[in-house]
Amino acid sequence: MNNNNKKISLLRYWTTRYFITLIIGLIVVAIVSVIWIRHTNLEHRLNVTKYLAQEIADRFVEEQAGETVPREGVLEYIQERQNIIDTQLDPIIYIVNANGRVLSNPFEREPFTSERFPLRILQAESEVQRLKLDNGAHSYIVKRPIQADGVTAGWVVIIQSANQLTQMNEEYRLLAIMLFSLALIGWATIYFLSRKLSKPIQDVAVAAKHVQEQNYNFTLPENMKEQEVHELVHSFKEMSSRLEQLEALRSELLAGVTHELKTPITSMTGLIQAVRDDVVHGEEAKDFLNVSLNEANRMKTMVADLLEFNSFAAHAIPITKEKYEVNKLIKEILHQWQVANDEEGLKINKNLPKDDIYAKVDSIRIQQIMINLLNNAKQAVKRNGILSISIKKERPGWIEINVEDNGPGIKEEEKDFIFERFYRGENKKYDTHGLGLGLPFSKMIAQSMEGDLFLKESSPGSTVFTLKLPIEGKR
Repeated sequence: MNNNNKKISLLRYWTTRYFITLIIGLIVVAIVSVIWIRHTNLEHRLNVTKYLAQEIADRFVEEQAGETVPREGVLEYIQERQNIIDTQLDPIIYIVNANGRVLSNPFEREPFTSERFPLRILQAESEVQRLKLDNGAHSYIVKRPIQADGVTAGWVVIIQSANQLTQMNEEYRLLAIMLFSLALIGWATIYFLSRKLSKPIQDVAVAAKHVQEQNYNFTLPENMKEQEVHELVHSFKEMSSRLEQLEALRSELLAGVTHELKTPITSMTGLIQAVRDDVVHGEEAKDFLNVSLNEANRMKTMVADLLEFNSFAAHAIPITKEKYEVNKLIKEILHQWQVANDEEGLKINKNLPKDDIYAKVDSIRIQQIMINLLNNAKQAVKRNGILSISIKKERPGWIEINVEDNGPGIKEEEKDFIFERFYRGENKKYDTHGLGLGLPFSKMIAQSMEGDLFLKESSPGSTVFTLKLPIEGKR
């Protein structure tokens, strides 16, 4: 197998990538921290150096007979200040007069090759200068004036190596410990959170394999705090529950469809065999043949329904839409249905708008939908029932055709399945013949005309199916 197609676990995927991101972030933090600490240390040590230079100028230099003269004790003072203020300070100190002649060099170091201190350094406005000395070392030079009667009589110059001023071994050590601790804590946190998030997803993956094998006996965690994970688990549970119900329904419906097709065949076989064997004669034989013919026609209708439904599901049957006035179209369909279903005790109410409403539909398909809804309503109310047909404009651009009956209503557990293929309610299994394709077929037709068919409400005494269609402008 190609290594590029090798899959890795979600826990490893998240942990490694989050950890790499964390390390990159810590490296950036380390670089910024080092730059900031070096800058802070440099500023701090330069300030300390300025303080030392000012102390030396004030305490250890005096004016005698018009000349600047250094006093004793500079070395002891520097050593004392080194121990108290900053052990990293290792200065080179010069006390020079106004002309740059070196009066004192307590540490006896010679960073300059010339005998005089460069006047360009002394005469520069800045008190702190970064220079490359004659020996090639980069250093900072801090100078403070020696004042005598308001006149600059000389200078105290302190030279510090740039490396010494920015050196921070202890700070590096502390920073390394801190970053390592953050990396360790971050990795542990990432691992824990990734494992916590991946665990329910792994459970869902395992459950999906069970569902694939048509095994619905599995458990998934409840009440996840993470909204997305909770929705995933909850949706998968609902999906698997629905698949289990549909699987049971499929087996039941397959048996039902087989029974519906087998019953007329069995009946026809028995009746025809009776005629063939001269068991019946004359008018009775004709009746047997008529019953057989009716059963054959019923079976033919079932097969035609199956073929038409499958063709429509595959978009093989075209829809021919034309502009119709809805009130007129519904009145014609209702009249035709009443003529064929004129039963005593069945009352029909109509509530149609006065204004003309136009829709671009296939009149034959609308008739199929309406007859199916009316037949279902009639079967629901049986005798002494009331059917109500109303047309309403619910919102701009849409019209709703409602078919209501005052039957017992649809059971709550059946409402989610009434538009499923081959589904028949508990009552219809025994009261009526059919394949359970009427409502799903009608819904497909409505959607093919850019509309929809849905159950608006159902309760004892009121069940309303709604056909929604887009409105066209007037002629």
